[in-house]
Order: sequence, then structure tokens, then C-alpha cells
Amino acid sequence: MATIYIDNKAYTVKEGRNLLEACLQLGINLPYFCWHPSLGSVGACRQCAIKVFRDEDDKKGRIMMSCMEPVRDNVRISVSDSEATAFRGHVIGWLMTNHPHDCAVCDEGGSCHLQDMTVMTGHNYRDYRFTKRTYRNQDLGPFLNHEMNRCIQCYRCVRFYKDYAGGKDLDVFAANNHVYFGRQQPGKLESEFSGNLAEVCPTGVFTDKTLKSHYTRKWDMTSAPSVCQGCSLGCNTIAGERYGTIRQITSRYNGEVNGYFLCDRGRYGYEFVNSPQRIHHPAIRPHTNGTASVEWMVEQVANKLRSGKAIGIGSPRASLESNFALRQLVGAEHFYIGMSDMEHDHTALALKILRDGPVRTPSLHETEKADMVLILGEDITNTAPMLALAVRQAVRQEPLKDAKQTAHIAEWQDAAVREAVQDRNGPLFILHTFPTKLDELATKTLRGAPDNLARIAFAVSHKIGAEMPAVSGLTAEEALLVEQIAQALEAADRPLVIAGYGSGNDAYMKAAANISWALHKKGKQPMLSLTVPECNSLGLEMLGGHRLDSALAVLRNGDADTLVILENDLYRRADKHIVDELLQLAKEVIVVDHLYNPTAEKATVILPAGTFAEADGTIVNNEGRAQRYYQVFVPKGEIQESWRWFLQIAAKAGIHRLNGLDNLDDIVWAMTVAIPSLARIEALAPSADFRMAGQKIPREPHRYSGRTAILADENVSEPKPPDDVDTPLSFTMEGFRGEPPSPLIPFFWSPGWNSVQSINKFQAEIGGALHGGDPGKRLLEAHVNGRIPFFTEAPEPFVPMPGHVHLMPVYHIFGSDELSMFTSGIAANSPEPFVIWLNPEDLHQWGISPGVWVNFEVDGHTYTLAAEANNWLPRGIAALNAGVPGAQLVDMPQCIRFSRITTETF
Repeated sequence: MATIYIDNKAYTVKEGRNLLEACLQLGINLPYFCWHPSLGSVGACRQCAIKVFRDEDDKKGRIMMSCMEPVRDNVRISVSDSEATAFRGHVIGWLMTNHPHDCAVCDEGGSCHLQDMTVMTGHNYRDYRFTKRTYRNQDLGPFLNHEMNRCIQCYRCVRFYKDYAGGKDLDVFAANNHVYFGRQQPGKLESEFSGNLAEVCPTGVFTDKTLKSHYTRKWDMTSAPSVCQGCSLGCNTIAGERYGTIRQITSRYNGEVNGYFLCDRGRYGYEFVNSPQRIHHPAIRPHTNGTASVEWMVEQVANKLRSGKAIGIGSPRASLESNFALRQLVGAEHFYIGMSDMEHDHTALALKILRDGPVRTPSLHETEKADMVLILGEDITNTAPMLALAVRQAVRQEPLKDAKQTAHIAEWQDAAVREAVQDRNGPLFILHTFPTKLDELATKTLRGAPDNLARIAFAVSHKIGAEMPAVSGLTAEEALLVEQIAQALEAADRPLVIAGYGSGNDAYMKAAANISWALHKKGKQPMLSLTVPECNSLGLEMLGGHRLDSALAVLRNGDADTLVILENDLYRRADKHIVDELLQLAKEVIVVDHLYNPTAEKATVILPAGTFAEADGTIVNNEGRAQRYYQVFVPKGEIQESWRWFLQIAAKAGIHRLNGLDNLDDIVWAMTVAIPSLARIEALAPSADFRMAGQKIPREPHRYSGRTAILADENVSEPKPPDDVDTPLSFTMEGFRGEPPSPLIPFFWSPGWNSVQSINKFQAEIGGALHGGDPGKRLLEAHVNGRIPFFTEAPEPFVPMPGHVHLMPVYHIFGSDELSMFTSGIAANSPEPFVIWLNPEDLHQWGISPGVWVNFEVDGHTYTLAAEANNWLPRGIAALNAGVPGAQLVDMPQCIRFSRITTETF
């Protein structure tokens, strides 16, 4: 710690930071633009000027940029010095010279860092009276709007996009005093993290185009803390609503998970909440069509459950509470995990490895600190995008360490660090069948059949620990790679091994476990990260249940005649013919979901469920971190939480397993009692009776306007706001105006800080945890006293079978998940569903010309796909886009056989 003096007052601050951070940490308002906690300092904007003095006798001092000055013991500075204050005033005047002053029509108006800093410097009037410089804006695709005339040249956009996220198609172009931030030519931004520009930009140059399509001022939105539904990483979000529709998703800071950023799927994939395919009313087919009351529907469903033998099918995209309520409704012995065989097998294996093994699975923040990374069979840019962003920071750790030790450059001095590091990266090895976007950073990549690559990974574990299974038959090149990887792992201080479900081959996960366990046994501190398919896959696996495929046998045997399906399109989980039979055998198919989908179309009873924006619940991410999301608004119609439907049905049917449960707290308590491994969930967030100064926490900011006018077409009197019995949040602007506990923060705002930069006011340390700790509780920790359960069998070498191909899934950030495809921009960027890729030599051998429809036979059923050649596929391996609407094969990998070939071109 160091003692610094600010305006002759002593403060104790942490060393290793710059003076701007120190001032902000102490609550001193000092304006800035180019600095960002995750991007460091470059001293580009000159806005954070202070006066620095040599000692206490120095009365003159000199003006310096606080973001470029390190914290030193006994340093003396002044923020309020008249010269420094005047300098900051001149700087904002320069920056605003060509600004259009169009706050009234700017999407960022009222939520703009430039506005905040302009007010903070006292800049009231513009002195410039001449023609302003103007630029032509670009079309940057469906996610971002571009208004270059508002730019103040802070360079944050290119520093995030190029330096932090690795984007290639956004840059800065300059000539004389003209500086332009954009693409070489108009076109969609290619980075999966482009949406962060809307939050990184301190002005309105880059704004959210999806918000613009249904625009409302940001202070006129009802907001709530939420968790992304897009993948298994559990990034924290803030969902904003107006007039009963979700208008925007923004990043919700969590220092251990996503930090300040989101991927584009998580930021923009929310339109399913507003989709015209929403289920708004309950229905019984064919007797009713959305006209029945909730009470009558509950009675009818209760009668069906009393008279039938029901089984329940859960969902990895539904909350723990909803899955648990269904489990209790039908009985644990009749509850089935609603995942495909591959999804279930991989998630169950991941849970076993993380729960029983001695190696910690890292948070995304810990991932960024890894100094060696090995990725096995996973394209994390598409299956877990924010993990890929974290790996991009991890590969900087080793050269960054050199810059610190040899050049004595502080990490926050971003330009100096990048000058010292140049293009050097730390060790990153990728073994995968397909090319990935991270290949450009890799020390070495190797492509091949999954079994062959997994054998190399098993050989690495044996190289580190002799007790691991040995692998014979490797080529000289493969043996050399094994040696390289093993040496890099053993030399690293914080090695990280990543594997997951993406290739459909569990041998990668087993090899990853063996490698990390072998390192642990040698006294190292390795980390092991395993991806799982959906936002609550791991939570559903922890809840437990039978395999989905066994549900068909139960119906065939007549042991059940009623299906209760929770938020799940079964046609995405199993072969179409299997699901058809499953739904035909059931006398009653009760679907509780929020979207019409092929499964809902076959239902005899439909109950409308709330989405994440209309419900409260808990999900568990891939590291075992349980996190709570909260209802943003009360929907119209009969929509309610899935778990509430089940509580009402159980009460009416007299099912005692859910007796006495009425609200969220009740069901959370019952779940933790029934399943001890989930006990920590009860302490995730304050209970519904929590109050601050006797008040609830408002979901609406104090600037919220037009509340009466919203429903003026129905009633000129302001209606009573809905009451929230499940949480300590209110659906109004009235309530406690101080800082709530971190799990309950619905939006970030502080006096004088209206933009997202106000997060600084909520952190215990700049760039660190929120006050009171970041939201979420880890349910899984390394089993330090457990016996290491090594996997003893490496796969056999892959040998192509005549007339057959091994079909593998290819995942895409835009298209492979079910919900985000209801956003037009994401759907427009999704890949073709009917194309199968094969090695050109395989196509030639089987007489297939690229551009023809090919029939494949799987389990006696024929599928037709369009064949295309792909040079990076090994012989005997085929690839098919996974999860894309219209994709005919869903449970991959599997071995398929050619039946006949047509000559119709596509």
C-alpha cells in the first residue's frame, strides 16, 4: 500500500495502479475518456489532467495526465487546482469542436459518458462558430448503428475491437486532422464481440441498432438483474423493458464471470421474448383455443394427472426451480432429463470430473490469468464465446510477464506494453478437427479425426505422469508435439486445459481430466474448464433424472400415458422418428413453454410459460456457479413461471410433494432440503422479505417517465402497480435509492454518472468485485481429499469404414442455439442447415460431385443433404451444422451410411 496526498489530504491506496484509478477508487470525480479498466491507459484524450507536485514545498507543480502516472508513495497531486481545472475545461472544448451537439436525437442521450464528463468539467457553451467537420457513416450490419460525427477520438473502439477482442475489420484511418473509425468499406462487423462497442464508446458513435428498432430512452426502461440464456457460461446481463417488450440487453458487471463485456449472441439474442410465436394463453386441443381461464386449465390438467400415469421431461434451458417443481409433481422416479444422449453423456461426465477431481475449474476472470492454454476438440468461439475472449487475454500473460520484469512496464500502460510485446503470444496449443478463430494465436495446431487427436492428448498425460495410460503408434511429428505440450504445461505457473461437448467425443474430456490431474499430482496448480451445451445443463444434471431415450421404453410398455414437457422442443434432442413415436404413444402431451415449436404443435395441453424476462429462477453455469435471474416485467395474458404452474397443479391435484409451497423462496427451500448438493442456492440472494430502510428496491430509475400514459388507452387513472411476492424488487420507481446488495442491482447509476461508467461507483476496487462480492455461489469445488479417478483407456486409432462416414457437429455462435434465432440479425447470419461437408477424396471415391443432393441412411431412415467438399476434413469424417433450424440430424456424432446418390444440383 502507498500513501498519496490529494489536495493536501492523505489517502492510503493500492500500489501498481495509476492515479486516475486511485482517484476514482476514492470516490473523487475526475473526468476521463480513453481509459477503461479492461483496456488500460494510452493518454489519448488528455481529459484526466491533474497537477503533480515534487514535494510539499512545491507550490507550482506541473500538469500531467493522471491515467499515465503510477501510484507512488508520498506523491502529491491536486485535482481541484485552478490550472488543472482550466486545462480540463479547454480539453473538453477542443473535443467538442466538431461534435454535432445532437443529444436530443442521440440514442445515448441521458446515458452518455460524454454528457457526464462535459457537465463535470463545467463546459456549458461552445465557442466554435464555424462549419463543423462531417463524415459519411457506414452500414456495420444488423447490430450496430454508426454515427461518426459524434466521435471524440478516444480510440477505445479500435483498442477493444482489435487489441482486446482480436477483430480485423475495424480500424482507425487518419489524414491531417481527420480521424475516422470504421471499416475499409461498409459491411457487417465480423467479430463475435462487436456489440460491446456500444458500451465501450463513451459517446453515440456506436449504438445498439436493435434498440433503435423499438427505441426508448434508457431511463424509461424497467430493468432487472438477469443471466444470459445463450450458452453455458452464465454471463450477467441487465434486461430493459418498456410497454411490455424487451428493448435491450446490456452487460451487467460481474468481476468473476463476464466482467464488462458480452458476446453478440448474448447481447442481441433476446427477441424470442417479443416473438409473434409466443404462447400467451393456455389451451386444450381441440376443445379450447386460448379462451380458458387459468383456474379452469389448472383443474383440467390436475384431473389428467390424477387419472393418468405421468412422466416429466425437464429442460436444460429452464430454471432449477421449474425443473425441480416438475420433478416433484411427477415424482423423482418419473423425471427424465430433457437432453439428447450426447448432451447428457457429456454433461454427466463433466459433472463427475468437476465434482470428484482435485483440479479447480476456473471462472472467466481466472481464465484470463492462465499462462498456458491447451484446447482439446472445442471451437470455443462458437460454443462458449466469452471463454474465447478470455483465452485471448490469457495468451498475453507470458509476454506481459516479460514486459513487467525486463522493461518494468506496468500492466495498465497499454500502449507501452503492446509496443514491448509486439506479436508475441504465450503458449497455446489447439487439437481440433476443424479450424478455429483462435488458431491465429496458437503456438501449434493439429487437425485430424477426434479419436486420433484424443490419443495425442492421452499421450501428453502419460508424458507428465507415468501412471497414465500409454499410447503407442504415434508418428514422429505427433510424438514431438506431445513433448512440446507436456513441457509447456509443466513450465507454466497457471496452466489451463479446455475441453467440452463441441466435438461430440468424450475422449477429449477424459484426456483433459487426465492431463490436469497428472499436473496436480506433480504439485502444479492447473485449471480445467469444460463446456456444456446450454445455460442450465449442469444444473439439470445436478438435479438428476433418467435418460431421455428411456422415456420411449416406458411409454411402449404402457407404464405411462401422460407426458409433461417443460420448456423443451424434443425435436432438437432426438431423431424425428423417435420423437414422433414418443408423442404418439402418449395419451396426453402437456407442454409448458413460451414458444410455439414442433413439440408444442403436437401437444394436447399448452400452458404459457414466462421467459427469463418474465420469471424468477436459478441456473448453474459450466463452472458450477449458481446465479439468480429476476423477472423484468409482468406479462399480459395468462403467462406465468413454469414452476408456478406446477405448484398450482399440484395443489389442485392433491400431490403432497409440493404441499405448502407458494412462492420462489418456498420452492428454493424445498429444493435445497431435497437435494443437499444444491444447499448453497438458498444464500444466493436476499429473500423476498428483504428490505432496505423498510423499502423494496425499485426496478425503475427515479427519472422514469410516462408511467400513467403507458396505459392511457385503457384507463386515464394510473393503475395499481403489480406486487412482487417472490423478490425484494418492486415494479415501480418508488423504493430505496441507495446501493442494493450486488445480486439485486437492477441498473447502474450514480449522481453525475448516468452511463455504464457508473459501475466504478459500485466496485470495492476498480475492475474488481462489486461491493459485498460478485453475484453467484459456486456449488462445485476441487475435491482436495478425493482419490484421482484416472481414465485408463485411450481411444483406438480412427479407421474409416467403407461406405460409411463419421458425422460430426459444427457449432455456430449464430444459429446453433434455439432461442437467439428469433432475432432477425442473428438468423440472417446463421449457416445453411442442409449442407454436409466431406473430404474431396471421399467425394471422389464414392462418385459424388460437389453440388448434388445425397441420401444418407441412419437407423433405417433416409435423410437428404447437399454435399460440399472441404479440404480440412480428414478421410472418413463428415461435418454438419448443428442446431440450425431445419437440420435433420440432431444427435451427433454418429456413423452414417450412404444409401443412394441423386444427381439433382442445389
